[in-house]
Amino acid sequence: MTYRALFLDIDGTILQPDHTYAPSTLEAIQQVKETGLEVFLCTGRPFVDIQNLTADFGITSSITYNGAYALYQGDVIFNAPMNKQDVEKMVSVAGQSESELVLYTTENNYFTSLTSPHVESFNRVFQLYQNKLFTTEVADKIISASAINVTKDQVKDFEVTDDFHLTKVNVEHASESYDVLRASVNKGVAIAQMLNHLDISPSEVIAFGDGMNDKEMLKFAGTGIAMGNADPRLVEYADFQTTSVTDSGIFNGLKKLGLVK
Repeated sequence: MTYRALFLDIDGTILQPDHTYAPSTLEAIQQVKETGLEVFLCTGRPFVDIQNLTADFGITSSITYNGAYALYQGDVIFNAPMNKQDVEKMVSVAGQSESELVLYTTENNYFTSLTSPHVESFNRVFQLYQNKLFTTEVADKIISASAINVTKDQVKDFEVTDDFHLTKVNVEHASESYDVLRASVNKGVAIAQMLNHLDISPSEVIAFGDGMNDKEMLKFAGTGIAMGNADPRLVEYADFQTTSVTDSGIFNGLKKLGLVK
């Protein structure tokens, strides 16, 4: 099998629970880059908050905000903001409960509160720094969102359109947080746009993930690999399951494919 591109989720795939990455992960990425594979970060995280990782790994292309924003070597390939009215509806839902939202633009992370203990906990887990208080002036610039301190009974309240669905964040200490995903915009859709730009076939793609926001990505990739620590529901969409993020999961998965030594 000839591979030309590798897409890597970040939290729970590259990053371990303590926010570090294994030396074997860096080694694996360096080895596949030397063979000529295009390597992409493909994450729900904001673009503005992954710059340390892109520098560490020497990765210049990424898909962020769960597929709403895609860059190839600095050029914007895909950008899909949310509908302003849908954003305002979600903000209204959060305002009627103790839940909070983080609403992402390509420049900043806008929170419905900056002082809520739930927001402070969320920021400790995900280490977000470009944070501001949400105002309606940026409602038309939002490209992705996460809901914080949400009970199971409240999930449907935030699904303000048939296009939206919430999926629980598969990260320790963020169990009451959910990514707001769109059926029309996800990691799989963004990867399809990227492959079309680069004239690469899905069969030539490898993807690693651990959460349900990676489902479309693993289904679309020619070889989809679930981490050992993945949400059990994700495994059925993968071609195989590697070891966990704390046990050299990326290295071992690529080794199984014969791409690293």
